[in-house]
Amino acid sequence: MKATDLTGKTADELNDSLLGLKKEQFNLRFQRASGQLENTARVRQVRRDIARIKTVLHAKRQGESQE
Repeated sequence: MKATDLTGKTADELNDSLLGLKKEQFNLRFQRASGQLENTARVRQVRRDIARIKTVLHAKRQGESQE
């Protein structure tokens, strides 16, 4: 997921994808704790995607408040 792809989405779409990523992160944590996690790199990807979405959401909110 790239930040340029995220800037074209609305705030509702970003919130929906953020919710989905948080659920995935929760499931990955359980898989890691039980020893069933196969793709350990996915944990890092999800964490960074969450940060990207939060950054874009924050920038959109700042842009709205300045107008």
